[in-house]
Amino acid sequence: MTVVGSKLGASYRGVRVVFCSMIFSVIGRMTSGILGVALFAAAGISAFAQDDAAFRYNRLLGRGINLGNALDAPREGAWGVTLKADYFRLIRKAGFNSVRIPIRWSTHASTAAPYDIETGFFQRVDWAIGQALSRNLAAVINIHHYVEMNQDPVQNLPRLVELWKQIALRYRNQPKSLMFELLNEPHDQLDDERWQEVFPTLLKAIRDSNPDRIILIGPAYLNTVDRLDKIQLPPQDRRIIGTFHYYKPLQFTHQGAFWLNDSAPWRGTRWVGTPQERKELRNDFERAATWSKQNHRPLYLGEFGAYREANMEDRALWTRAVAREAEKWGFSWSYWEFCSEFGAYDAAARQWRQPLLNALLDKE
Repeated sequence: MTVVGSKLGASYRGVRVVFCSMIFSVIGRMTSGILGVALFAAAGISAFAQDDAAFRYNRLLGRGINLGNALDAPREGAWGVTLKADYFRLIRKAGFNSVRIPIRWSTHASTAAPYDIETGFFQRVDWAIGQALSRNLAAVINIHHYVEMNQDPVQNLPRLVELWKQIALRYRNQPKSLMFELLNEPHDQLDDERWQEVFPTLLKAIRDSNPDRIILIGPAYLNTVDRLDKIQLPPQDRRIIGTFHYYKPLQFTHQGAFWLNDSAPWRGTRWVGTPQERKELRNDFERAATWSKQNHRPLYLGEFGAYREANMEDRALWTRAVAREAEKWGFSWSYWEFCSEFGAYDAAARQWRQPLLNALLDKE
């Protein structure tokens, strides 16, 4: 999920309403640093798995944060966030291991074959990747907010394939600590069955130039944890990390969110860590861990966070609970997000929101 600022257009609000309806449908159905080997042993994953490249790079991702609402906006700055070199320095200094950089390539590429990506935009992404890697931060780049692909997968698949071919070719010589995520939150017409048909084509487009690159793939229905068991990853490709997003309970994490028409009555929803609340969290992550073990795949919690209108004490409590539950099962994670509506950092005040930072990095 991507959350945006007040300048967001009505078209994107529609996408977020789709998110709301979809996530409710699936809900009803269903260290500093590098994570240690002990975490994976605790999750019941074999010693052999610990030697796999995907598991090693998943530990490298460790604790991360999303640089959201910047390069994933229609134009950088349109949603109130423009990336700065100092942001990468602050993230590393605070103790994070990685960044996830959401990128909206589709608004920076031609709409006719060969779908060339703008040179200037490529250079801006080059800069962001360089900022991360030069500070010893692992980095995940993805294709974010390709709205048309979700609406019409058949028509837009050739373009998406060509976008990935260009991206993969440009970054083929980058260190392996740069990882690719195929597509953020497939949804709408890109359902379980269609996504299962589509993603192998994208995977091949990357593998032609990056045979050893770590690639992250999540399920359809907005990468919700409930749909992990619906995706079948190719057993012969062991350089894949599974990914999912977590925003439960939505009434808490999205209370008052302006892009959701029905979220106003949710204002004041609390999350205080009752036994039932923690049980629901634990059950969701235990189910994810079962999928990880059965499929011999590491997992990356690519997004989780609570919107700014929630009580800060509750936000910090929920954030801490989710991060620690992820680490208990050996998942790497990336908080949504750095400095916007869910932000752990206050860009205007130029300081971390300490309760959230402490919760993320397990400090008192």
